[in-house]
Amino acid sequence: MKTLYALVLCAAAFAQEPYRPLVHFSPQKNWTNDPNGPVYFEGEYHLFFQYNPFGDQWGHMSWGHAVSTDLLHWKELPVAIPEAGGVMIFSGSVVVDKTNSSGFCTGQNGCLVAIYTGHQEKLQTQNIAYSNDRGRTWTKYAKNPVLDLHMADFRDPNLLWHAASKRWIMAVSLPIERKVAFYGSRDLKRWDKLSEFGPAGSTEGIWECPDIVEIDGRMVLIVGVGKGAIAGGSGEQYFIGRFDGTRFVNDNPASLTLWLDYGKDCYCALTYNNAPKPTMIAWMDNWQYADKLPTHPWRGQMTIPRELSLRTFPEGVRLVQTPVPLPRGTRVTGDGDIPITTRASLIHATVDPKRRGEYGWRVLFPNGASAEIGYDSLRQEVFVDRTHAGDIGKDFPARTAAPLIVEGQLQLDILIDSNSIEVFADEGHVVLTNLVFGGVPQRLASFSRGGTQRPFPWELWPLK
Repeated sequence: MKTLYALVLCAAAFAQEPYRPLVHFSPQKNWTNDPNGPVYFEGEYHLFFQYNPFGDQWGHMSWGHAVSTDLLHWKELPVAIPEAGGVMIFSGSVVVDKTNSSGFCTGQNGCLVAIYTGHQEKLQTQNIAYSNDRGRTWTKYAKNPVLDLHMADFRDPNLLWHAASKRWIMAVSLPIERKVAFYGSRDLKRWDKLSEFGPAGSTEGIWECPDIVEIDGRMVLIVGVGKGAIAGGSGEQYFIGRFDGTRFVNDNPASLTLWLDYGKDCYCALTYNNAPKPTMIAWMDNWQYADKLPTHPWRGQMTIPRELSLRTFPEGVRLVQTPVPLPRGTRVTGDGDIPITTRASLIHATVDPKRRGEYGWRVLFPNGASAEIGYDSLRQEVFVDRTHAGDIGKDFPARTAAPLIVEGQLQLDILIDSNSIEVFADEGHVVLTNLVFGGVPQRLASFSRGGTQRPFPWELWPLK
């Protein structure tokens, strides 16, 4: 009876919130943007995030907090690190200090240490806080800030333990200069300047939220760009290279831009420290229209967490993203038009690369709204067209596309939630993330035009 009652309450809540995602994290209420300090510790994945405790617009930045054992089912906790004394808590990183290098830890398994940007009107500094109760309460270091360059734009520290040099490495953004600065420390308190990287890749917009992570023996540096991304507005680029404990060296020409995501809604991507495997999560939004999203009582959410790896393609070594395992219902097979019975679904298709024309799926929403997902063999690109799936300003309606030359069978995996579409093509070789606001998805119809007209088979799993 308790289970039935909970299901009734859940259904009633979703009816009042038609855009509430089913398998993506969103706060119960109020504004959120960048993920902060993702970390795995003692069986829990922690997600901290930029949060306004007082409303659904940007302001009063503090660190919200949620925990999960599987990266899908989240328990939202009280604000972890609040704004205080006129200092907002901007983005940052959390690490497990296993050896108590900081001197803050009281337990045998170490403790959690956060580094974040303290923001005032004309000053940004790097500060630390620590927790000895699995992240439930936090104490700000009495001698903050630990790094102050007396600059207005100096933010978003990200931490890495570099075993070879036996020290902590901080990657921190110099937004206006389009650079990432690297610092080193033995105790997380005293920091020495090591080097700078940049400008490189995309430099039209400011650089924010750097993340440096080791993947398959190489170092990957992920950097957010405030505008000028491949789909317009804010987005994510990445660099593949080496880090010797002092300096990051890019393995590709400085003029080459590698885009993490070809959709409009993936920003400030960060990887989980201390996780069993490299796993990333990002803010699913774009600064072009973030304050206009038609959601209530919250505004802002995260992408599906993605496991990361590197693979070699004809164009070189590239990042591959795979969504974490999702709770699937009973499989439905089709080649035409089927109803969508849950708020979230996963589609899989393997298509013959010799198939000509443009083909894919049309997601049908209430009141005539729709979005298309497909592959164009002439242009050799995967696309998502949300031109008719929401109108919240001139920058929202869009057709986003990713170049993809298919050598073998074309693999398409598509995650559709109540307000988003994430496409993982060629087993995660290219990814497109887009919000949609047409209402709860109702039907899925395949299409073929301009070439081969015969139906193609595909599979759909309702997500629990």
